[in-house]
Amino acid sequence: MRQNGNTKMQIFGVHHVIWYLSQFMVLEPGDVVNTGTPAGVAMGRGPGAYLRKGDVMELETDGLGRQRQTVGQA
Repeated sequence: MRQNGNTKMQIFGVHHVIWYLSQFMVLEPGDVVNTGTPAGVAMGRGPGAYLRKGDVMELETDGLGRQRQTVGQA
């Protein structure tokens, strides 16, 4: 496992992020806001931390379900 986090671990809470974005753009129902990863990023962890072709990612969100994706070549 590379990351295990949730929005409770973010520096800014979801309400603040939505408030801040709404200062610059109109948000509509159904819009998706990508907040990044609260548990960190690969930068600074060395070349082995980045995803490569063939790696498998599983992502899960409470109430929405789970995704399983295999990384392809860019």
